Amino acid sequence: MALKIQPLSDRVLVVPQEAETKTASGIYIPDSAKEKPQQGKVVAVGKGTKDHDMTVKVGDIVLYGKYSGSELKHEGNDYLIMREEDILAII
Repeated sequence: MALKIQPLSDRVLVVPQEAETKTASGIYIPDSAKEKPQQGKVVAVGKGTKDHDMTVKVGDIVLYGKYSGSELKHEGNDYLIMREEDILAII
């Protein structure tokens, strides 16, 4: 099914990676103690601006700041929409 969200300008739509549910030693982490993920997959990219061409592309795995972007829920899925400048690195 095609995604119906198209970011504008220099914005990027990211699906956040799932938070870890278990530590390396096998201890389960309760929901209240889970860290907010800082990694995700790019699912849609805006066209950029006249002064800025987009660097990231659909399918890239990216790292972003802990409090970057705006959370969005669409058709039961969680997304983050952020400016490309909020992305720290492409993995």
